[in-house]
Amino acid sequence: MPHLSYRGPDGSIQRYSILRRLTAIGASPECHITLRGGSAAQTHCTLEHEPGRFRLESTSRSNPFFVRGKKYRHYELKHGDIILIGGHELTFSTIDELPKERVTDEDVKRQKIGAMQELRKFSELLLQPGDLDDLLNELIDQVVSLTRANKGFLVLADEEVRYSVRVARNLERQPVDDPEELLSDKIIKQVIEERAPQIISDAFNDTRFQTSMSVINLKLSSVMCVPLIVRGELLGLIYVGNNSIVDLFKESDLELLKVFAGQAALFIKNAQLLNELKSETADLQDRLERNRFGQIIGACPQMLDVYKRVRKVAATDIGVLITGETGTGKELIAHEIHDRSPRASGPFVTVNCGAIPENLIESELFGHLKGSFTGAVSNKIGKFQAAHNGTIFLDEIGELPLGMQVKFLRVLQERKVQRVGESATAEIDIRVVAATNRDLKREVAEGRFREDLYHRLNVIGVHLPPLRERGDDVVLIARYLLGRYADQFGVKLDPARAFDPSAIRALMRFEWPGNIRQLENHIKKALVLAEGPTLSASDLELEVEVPGARSGAAPGAAGEVTRETVIPLSEARDMWQREYINRVLALNNGNRTKTARDLGVDPRTIFRHLEKETR
Repeated sequence: MPHLSYRGPDGSIQRYSILRRLTAIGASPECHITLRGGSAAQTHCTLEHEPGRFRLESTSRSNPFFVRGKKYRHYELKHGDIILIGGHELTFSTIDELPKERVTDEDVKRQKIGAMQELRKFSELLLQPGDLDDLLNELIDQVVSLTRANKGFLVLADEEVRYSVRVARNLERQPVDDPEELLSDKIIKQVIEERAPQIISDAFNDTRFQTSMSVINLKLSSVMCVPLIVRGELLGLIYVGNNSIVDLFKESDLELLKVFAGQAALFIKNAQLLNELKSETADLQDRLERNRFGQIIGACPQMLDVYKRVRKVAATDIGVLITGETGTGKELIAHEIHDRSPRASGPFVTVNCGAIPENLIESELFGHLKGSFTGAVSNKIGKFQAAHNGTIFLDEIGELPLGMQVKFLRVLQERKVQRVGESATAEIDIRVVAATNRDLKREVAEGRFREDLYHRLNVIGVHLPPLRERGDDVVLIARYLLGRYADQFGVKLDPARAFDPSAIRALMRFEWPGNIRQLENHIKKALVLAEGPTLSASDLELEVEVPGARSGAAPGAAGEVTRETVIPLSEARDMWQREYINRVLALNNGNRTKTARDLGVDPRTIFRHLEKETR
């Protein structure tokens, strides 16, 4: 509050608040400020107060006054001016100054104990479920109270000195209206740029801020700022101030604010990570849904071609031969063909031709009558009759013995089956989908598979690529399987975050000879045996290959090297690094921050990489 301080003849200091529009000063007891003794006139001068303006004017030519040693009859007062009136010295202040009290060790001890008690209460609040905004409001309320500020702010900021006010509170524990209008851009930017706590004892008269319009317009006094930093990352700052008192904050207040800022930084970072985790989990679910084809996960170009072919062939009754390595998901494709066909309401019957003993395969496929052979204790229909009005899936058709191939061909041609030991035939209405991991063309050429049966089965072929050729699909499938089996095994792992960078690298580099089935087994084992909150390459028991050894690596980086492809080692290293960053960026859908975290580098490294790529 604006006031004049006057030291009386007895040495006592009196403080006169400027409350009136016109204040009379002189020796007369009738004056608002009475100056006893000395040579002051009865009414020596008057102080006129208008908004933002304090004008001191003498009552006559014979009653001058002195400001900073110069004689005046009228003068616009400024904060800190010392005025001499008839031998009396008065000091003008636009704000209150903190009384110079003697602070004892006991006072400091009590302050620290009080602060620690408040900090303990806040820490207990953090352990309880609650709204983030309510907790941050409580934090700033406690900080304002403990530091004797009259307002406090929690500001979120970034490396580019952009900021937003998250919490703004006053001494009455109420929100502050228009908080951005009460903050100094200059002070905030300085704290963000220097990443260091600041105490400004008298901002209005501080030479560092004389050109700051925000400081000048707000007439700022005591300000204290502490940055919120977690593991080198700037999250924002806590800003407290009092515009009525200069030199309010001491080093002990700053140390206290730093403790609260440390708590707040960890709390905010955890909240950000939780929100990011929820977002990534939702993003993963969205990606899984967008990249799902029935029960099949994948979005590489080869699989998109497979989906397109399946959609077209499903509506017909044409025979389909699915080829691909073991574990690539041939049965899932067969299911999709059935589920998308007019026969979807009928049965889907699976036969593994390689798992049935040769002497029983005819009975399994076509059925038998009771007593037709040793062990035939009852009548039984075969797999073909069981699939009537539906689909029969013949897995590993390449394992079918030549003798059975003849009978099987007749069934496909005539659409009739004859059970073992029975002379009559039964008509069947089925669709045949077969699958094999063998090269049936070679089998035909070498006389192990009938050519006429091959052409009957392979009206339309669907080839499934091996997992090692499906790029980022391996990580997407791994996360899908992880979520599926984590729920099944009762393990608390979030698929969006469960694989650490070493696991991602290993998943991408491993050759996967057993394809998805092998990936499934590795994930099941890791879920059961791993002990940490994330899964590493070691948990997955994956051999890490030399970078670049797979096909598609940067020329000359590793793998096959010829005289023509030899390049300097530094160039090869840069080439491999660019390729690997691009692959991880693609894996993260272009998210640079997440890519930097996966690779364990500063985000600026990724920004610089992208700048080079676009040149």
